[in-house]
Amino acid sequence: MSKPRIFIDGHAGTTGLRIRHWLADRQDIVLSTLHEADRKSDPARQKAIAESDLTILCLPDDAAAMAAGWADASGSKVLDASSFHRVADGWIYGMPELGPAQRAAIENAQRVTNPGCYPSAFVLLVRPLVEAGLLPASAPLAIHALSGYSGGGKGLIERWESDAQGLEGLPYEAPYALERIHKHIPEMHRYSMLDHAPQFIPAVGPFYCGMRVEIPVHAALLAQGVEGESIWQCWSERYADEPFVEVAPYTAFDPVHEKSLDPTALNETNELRLHVFPNADGHLLLVGILDNLGKGASGVAIQNLNLMLGLGEATALPRRER
Repeated sequence: MSKPRIFIDGHAGTTGLRIRHWLADRQDIVLSTLHEADRKSDPARQKAIAESDLTILCLPDDAAAMAAGWADASGSKVLDASSFHRVADGWIYGMPELGPAQRAAIENAQRVTNPGCYPSAFVLLVRPLVEAGLLPASAPLAIHALSGYSGGGKGLIERWESDAQGLEGLPYEAPYALERIHKHIPEMHRYSMLDHAPQFIPAVGPFYCGMRVEIPVHAALLAQGVEGESIWQCWSERYADEPFVEVAPYTAFDPVHEKSLDPTALNETNELRLHVFPNADGHLLLVGILDNLGKGASGVAIQNLNLMLGLGEATALPRRER
């Protein structure tokens, strides 16, 4: 039986480079990329897509839309790592942990859209609570999220690493996109099952990759009797068998150590860790930690690729010892 052929369209970008690196030693697939001279050639890209069993699109949104059309025409399976198709009809949302039927949907899909980095944490933190009735769907939530600067691609990497900008080693985070509707919000809204889109306050920190997503939940928003341990129990049951989602031990009202919520703690892995912290006034803080280039991008792309091709879901995906 021949090995499935995988083409990465856009292998030179941050997501594509990590996917290529993590797939490089696999013996169960054939990995295809174009030479530098052909990397931006439409005919060469279209030919490579047609010859592949599955194409991963690591492209700007407009280019991804065009390449997805080529994949449809050729009958090749396609996994889009851009944001273009994340709420589009006819595409399967590539978050295996979303619900009981999601893995089967991904396995049987011709077109899968990779989730975004911030939504990966937000949706997996919030959706189980809405489904369980612990948090009403009508709750107006706000998100404070911190990402490494690689999340903005080559342009932001060059800006943060430029001596002229003086941003490397900045002793504080820098909020951004405060004036606009961030492209991740429609995805967060749809898949969290909330009635209202959340208020999203993203920030960039002086580190290459890593991510921390924080959701403060006021006591007035919680169903009666819901406390931190209720949230922890809900997550623990929901994600008990998930290989890449860890629910941190419940520490109740113990003080939080300064290093316990390091946004870079899961770098170079495909893991996501969930925390809940209660407050004496009844408020809660929900926190997700992940690598924005791992579980937030390249790692989950490989997880989806494995499912779409009927390979072991965890193949080639690094995890820490627990």
